[in-house]
Amino acid sequence: MHTKNDAADIFRQLAEGVGNSGSPRFYATLVERLATILGVDHVLVADVTQLHRAETLAIWSNGNLMSNVTYTLTGTPCETVLGREICFYDRDVQSRFPDDKLLCELGAESYLGRALYAPDGALIGLLAVLKNAPMQLGELANEILQIAAAQAGAELCRQKAEQALRESEEVARESERRLDTLLNHLPGMAYRCLNDRHWTMQLVSQGVETLTGYRPDELQGNRLISFAALIHPDYQDKLFQEVQLAIANRRPYRVVYQLRHRDGGYRWMWEQGQAVIDEAGEIVCLEGFISDVTDQQESQRVQNAVVQVASTVTTQVGDGYFQQLIATLVKVLEADAGFIALLHTSPQGNDNVYGQATTVSMVVEGAQRVQHTFALRGSPSEQVVLAREAVMHDGPPLLLPGTLLPTRAWIGRRLDNANGEAIGVMMVFYRQPLTTNAFATSVLQILSTGAAAELERRRDHRHMQQLAYTDSTTGLPNRARFMELLAQMWQVAQQGECGLSLLLLDIRRFKEVNDLHGHQVGDQLLVTVADRLAQISRSYGSLARLAGDEFALLVPDTAHSDIGNLVEQLRLAVKPPLHLERRVFHLDVSIGFAHYPQDVSEAGELFNAASIALHHAKRREKSICSYTQTMRHALQRRQRMTERLSAAITEDQLELYFQPQVNLTSGRLTGAEALCRWYDAEWGWVSPSEFIPLAEERGLIRILGDWVLKESARQLLAWRNQPRGGLPGRLSINISAQQFADPELPRHIAHLTAGVSPSAISLELTESDFMRDPDQAVEITHTMRQAGYALAIDDFGTGYSSLSYLRRFAADALKIDISFVREMLENKNDRTIVQTIIAMANALEMKTVAEGVETLNQANLLAEMGCNEAQGYWFGRPLPADKFAAVWLNT
Repeated sequence: MHTKNDAADIFRQLAEGVGNSGSPRFYATLVERLATILGVDHVLVADVTQLHRAETLAIWSNGNLMSNVTYTLTGTPCETVLGREICFYDRDVQSRFPDDKLLCELGAESYLGRALYAPDGALIGLLAVLKNAPMQLGELANEILQIAAAQAGAELCRQKAEQALRESEEVARESERRLDTLLNHLPGMAYRCLNDRHWTMQLVSQGVETLTGYRPDELQGNRLISFAALIHPDYQDKLFQEVQLAIANRRPYRVVYQLRHRDGGYRWMWEQGQAVIDEAGEIVCLEGFISDVTDQQESQRVQNAVVQVASTVTTQVGDGYFQQLIATLVKVLEADAGFIALLHTSPQGNDNVYGQATTVSMVVEGAQRVQHTFALRGSPSEQVVLAREAVMHDGPPLLLPGTLLPTRAWIGRRLDNANGEAIGVMMVFYRQPLTTNAFATSVLQILSTGAAAELERRRDHRHMQQLAYTDSTTGLPNRARFMELLAQMWQVAQQGECGLSLLLLDIRRFKEVNDLHGHQVGDQLLVTVADRLAQISRSYGSLARLAGDEFALLVPDTAHSDIGNLVEQLRLAVKPPLHLERRVFHLDVSIGFAHYPQDVSEAGELFNAASIALHHAKRREKSICSYTQTMRHALQRRQRMTERLSAAITEDQLELYFQPQVNLTSGRLTGAEALCRWYDAEWGWVSPSEFIPLAEERGLIRILGDWVLKESARQLLAWRNQPRGGLPGRLSINISAQQFADPELPRHIAHLTAGVSPSAISLELTESDFMRDPDQAVEITHTMRQAGYALAIDDFGTGYSSLSYLRRFAADALKIDISFVREMLENKNDRTIVQTIIAMANALEMKTVAEGVETLNQANLLAEMGCNEAQGYWFGRPLPADKFAAVWLNT
C-alpha cells in the first residue's frame, strides 16, 4: 500500500514525465518514468493506425532505451488490447502467445496494455508495460496508466495533426499549380465587354443566370444593371486596377473576387480574360470566362486560416497555447473578441449540469484579459453547450462577460473530451451583425478538436500537480510544495534584503488521539486544526502540512514582535475544545520558530533551525520556543552523545556499579541495585541522568536494557562462584517503560539471564511508567511474578497511581522516592508522606525500600516508622563489581 507521501512523489514523477508535450523526448521520458514508478522491466508506446501493424514510438527495456521497431499485431497480446479498454496477463504471457517474437526477445513473463484514443474516439495507439516475472501492480497503478495513456494519446494526436497540416500545405501548393487547368473545365459564363469602369457587357453566355441570377439580356448593355455594380465594394477598385495593369503589359488577367447574386448573397468568382487588340494596337474589347469557385475558395480560405492559427500555437503548451490560439483566431476571423472557457459542474455534484465557466484565455480588441468566472444560465455559452454549435447573426446588445464590450453577434463551438463529454467552449464575438458565418464556423469546427485535447491535457496535468503537491487530508500544500515555497521565498528575501520567518507547529498528544480513536477521527481533527490555523495565517504567509501532525508557516518580512503576536494567536486558535463524533478534544500546540537573516544565512538552515526550536518547544511546559545558537550546540551534543552511546553499548564500553541495600533493623546486606555507568574517553564520566533519558528518546533504551540484564547475570554468576556464595537477597535491575510494554518480556529476560534463577532478580519500574497503561501493567506484573521475579515500584509517590490499581499490581516492594526522604527531617509534609507510604505498603503486604538515605538520623527515623530496607550514601556509594565484592561480599 502506498502512503500519501509515496503517492505524492509518484504523481510528481509522472507529472515531470508527461509535462514536456511537444518535446522530441516526450515518449522516451514517459516510458522511462513509467518503468521506474511501476517497477516493471519494459514499457513501450506504439502507433497502430496502420492495419494489423504497430510502429513503436519508444521502448524502454531493462534500464535502456531501445531502437524503435515495426511488428505485426497478429498473434500478440497487443492485438487483444485494441478490442478493449485494458488487457492484463499477470503471468505465462509467452506460453499464451508463442508466435510473439518481441515477447521472447524481451524475456517478458507478464503483460498489461491500454489502448490510446484520439479526442474523437478513434483508436490510434497502445501503451504496454511488461515484466520478466509475474506482475502485481499497486493500488495507484490503474490511475497512473490511465493518465499516462491519455497524455500519450493526446501527444500522438497532436503529432498526427501537425503532419496532416504539413501534408495539406503541400496539397495546397500542388492545387495552385493545377488551378488554371482545373478551373477551365468548371461551368461558368463567357463574356465580351467594353474596357470601361462599368464593364459594359456586349455578349454574355447562358451561364450568367446561374452565377448572378440575371438573364443575359438583362446585363447586356447594362440594360438592368452593370456587371461592375455586382462586384463586392471591397474588390471594385483593386480589381479594375489589376485588370488594367495586365492589359497594359499585354498579358492575360486572372482575378478572384466576390460577386453579388440576385438573391443578395455573395459568391466567389474566378475570372480569366484578355484584351482584344485591333491592327492599330487599340483595345477593341475584353473577352474572358468567369466561374463560380465559392466552394473551392471557402475551403482554401478555411485551410489558410487553420494553417495560420496552427503555425502560431504548435510550439505552445498549456496557458501559452490557449492565449496564442484565441489571439490568432480573433484576428483571422476578424472578430472583436473571443475566449476559451472551462466548464464547472453544478455545486450539487451532477456531472451533467454545468453551473459556471471560467475563461482560460480571453482576447478583447487585441488585448489579453485576466481570467473571469461567469454563470452559464442565460448566456450564449449555455446555448453552445446545449447545441454543440450555435450562431447569433444579429441579436440585442450583450456585454461580453467580465468586460464592457457590447456585442451583437457571436459564433461558438463546444469542446468535448475523448468520452464526448463537454469540458469547455470556444467563442468569438462581433460588435456588428454577421452577414455570413460559414467561414468562421468551419474554422472553429476544425480547431475545436485540438483545443479540447489541450484543455483535457492541461486539466490532467493540473490534477497530477494537485496530487503531487497538495495534502489530500487538509487541502494545504504538502511537504514537497512547501520546500519549493521555502526556496522561492528565501530567494525573494535575499534579493530584497528583507526578512523571512519560519514557524513549525506540532499538535501535542495527537498520537494518543489516533491510537485511541482511530485515524478517521484523527483526520477530522487535522482538518479542523488546519482550518483554524489557516484563518489566522492567511494574512501573514503560506501554511503547509509537512507530515502527520506537523504544520509549517512561512512569513515574509516580519519583525520579531509581530512573530510573537502571531505565535500567540496560533496557539490560542488551537486551544478551544473540538467536538468530533460526540467527543470533546482539548488540544495544545508546540511551536518552534527561526528568522532569516538574524538566526541563519541559508534557506536550508532556516528549516533546520526551526526544527531545533520545535524540538525544544516539545520539551517545555509552555511549548513555545524561538531558536538560539545554544540550542544547536545542545542538539549537536545530544546527536554526538547518541552516536557515542550506541558505540559504547555495542563495543561493551559501559560498566555496572552496585549500590548496597540494607535491612534497617539488623543492618545486614539484603541485596543491591545495579546502576549503569559510562566513562567516555573524550567527555569523561557522563551522568546517567543525561544518557539514560537520551537512550529512551533516541530508541537505544532496549539494547541498553538488554546489556544491563546480560551483564548483571554474568556478574551474579561470577559472584556465585566465589567462596562466599554470591550476593545475598536479590539484585535490583531497572526496566524502562519501552521494555515493559513487550508482552514477551518474561521470556526475553529469561533468555538474557540464562543460568541465573529468577529468585535472584528484582525488576524495578517507576510508578509513572506503570501508569502509562495500567491494565497492561497488571497483566505483565502477574506474568513476571509467576515466572519467579520480584517486582518493585520505583520512585513511588511521584506517579499518581490509584489505590485500585496499586493493589492489583503483583508488586513486592515500594521504593520511596529520594525527594521525600531528603527533606523528611525538616519538612512535616514529606515526613507524613513517607509514613503514609509505609503504612499503605504494610496494609498491602509489600515491603518498603527508602532511596537516598544520607544520614544516621534519616535511617533511624525510617526504622522507627517501620520501613524495611534502605539504600543511599549513608550505607555505601555505588561501587564497581570488584570493589563492591571486596567491601560487601568478602566480609
